[in-house]
Amino acid sequence: MEQTESYLSSNKQPAFQPTTVVAKLQPMQRTYVFLGGLAAVILFFLIVKVANWTQGSLFIIGLALGGALLYARFGFTSAFRRLVSVGNVQGLQAHMLMLAVASVLFAIIFSTGFSFTGVEPTGNVSPVGISILVGAFLFGIGMQFGNGCASGTLYSLGGGSSSMILTLISFIAGSVLGAYHFAFWMGLPSLPPLSLNQVPGLGFFGALVIQLGLFALIYWITVQIAKKKKPPMMKPLPTTVGWKKVLRGSWPLFTAAIVLALLNALTLAVKGSPWGITSAFALWGGKAMMATGVDVSTWGYFDGKNGEALTKSVLTDATSVMNFGIILGAFLSASFQGTFKPGKIKPGIAGASIIGGLLMGYGARLAFGCNIGAYFSGIASFSLHGWVWAVMAMLGTYLALFVRPMFGLKNPKSTDSIC
Repeated sequence: MEQTESYLSSNKQPAFQPTTVVAKLQPMQRTYVFLGGLAAVILFFLIVKVANWTQGSLFIIGLALGGALLYARFGFTSAFRRLVSVGNVQGLQAHMLMLAVASVLFAIIFSTGFSFTGVEPTGNVSPVGISILVGAFLFGIGMQFGNGCASGTLYSLGGGSSSMILTLISFIAGSVLGAYHFAFWMGLPSLPPLSLNQVPGLGFFGALVIQLGLFALIYWITVQIAKKKKPPMMKPLPTTVGWKKVLRGSWPLFTAAIVLALLNALTLAVKGSPWGITSAFALWGGKAMMATGVDVSTWGYFDGKNGEALTKSVLTDATSVMNFGIILGAFLSASFQGTFKPGKIKPGIAGASIIGGLLMGYGARLAFGCNIGAYFSGIASFSLHGWVWAVMAMLGTYLALFVRPMFGLKNPKSTDSIC
C-alpha cells in the first residue's frame, strides 16, 4: 500500500496520471465465480437454443463489455461530473480515445460492408430536433441523480451496487412512459438524420479525418483545462502484476477505452448495428404492461420491429441478451476481484436513484438512445445527433450538480485530494 499512499499524498501532478496502482487485493470470491460461470454457460446455451448462435455470440460480447466496464470502473456519468465540477479531464480523455478508435473501425466496416453474419452494417444515425435536445438534457440530469448512466446502471448492478436495483426498475418505467409519449415528441420540429459521411465530397474517409481532428482538439482543450484548474486526480484503482491483472486487478482507463471500442466494432460486425442498451428497457417494460392487460402495441414507439419484439422471447432480442451479458460479466469480474458486497440503501440515495432512473428512461426514448446508443455509438457512426446528445447531457449534468447534495450525494471539490 505504500505506493498508493505516496501517490495520494503527493502534491505534484506528473504528466501522465495513472488510474491504477499495484496494491493488495481482496480475496477472490470463488463461490460467486463458480455460480456466475455456471449461470453464464446455462444462459448461453439457452439463448442459442431459443434464438441462434449469433445471439449467443452477442451474449459473449456482453460478458466482455461488462468485464471491461467494471475492471476500469469506466464511467460516463462520473467523467461528466468530474469535468463540470472540478475540471478533472481523465474520464473525458478516455472517451476521446475510445471514440477515435471506434470511429476508425466503424469507418472501415461501413465503407467495406464487412460483416461476420452477412447483415449489412448500419450506424446509429437519428434526427436532430426538439426531442433530442430535451431528452439528452433530461438524461444528463438523471444520470447524475441515479449515480450511473445506462451502462453504469448495468455494470454497477452486476458489481453489487444495491441502489442500482431501484435505478434499473425506474429506468424501465421511464422508458415505458417515453414510449407512450413517443409519437408526440416525434411530431415536433426536427432536422432529418445526418451523418458526416453524407456531406458531399467527404465520404467515410473525409468524415473520419474531421472526427479525429475534433477528438484531438477536445483532448488538447482538456489538457489546457487540467493545467489551469489543477484538479484533484481520480483515485487509482488497485491492481496487480503479470497476467493476473486481467482477471484479478483493475484496468487502466485507456486500456478499457480501447477494449470497449473494439467490442463495439465487433458488435457492429456481428449484429449489423452498434452497441445499444435502452431499447431493451422499453421492451421489458412493454412486455410487463402487456402481461397486466395494457395493449402497448398501439403506441407509436412499438410500430414495426419494436412491436414484433413484444410477441417474442427476450432471448431473441439482441440488445436484451447483451444487457444480460453486461450484468453477468460485471458480476463475474467483481467476484474475481472480491468486491461483490451489496450494502444498504440510504433513503436519500434511494429517492435520487428512482428519480434518476425515471429521467434517464424517459430521456433516452426522446433522444434516440443513451450514453451508449446515442453518444458512443452515435458519434462513432458519424451522426450529428451523437454530438448534440453530448452537449445537452453535459448541460444537464451542470444543472444536476446543484441538486445532488439535497439527496446526500457528494460532488467533487477542488480542495479534495482525489475525486
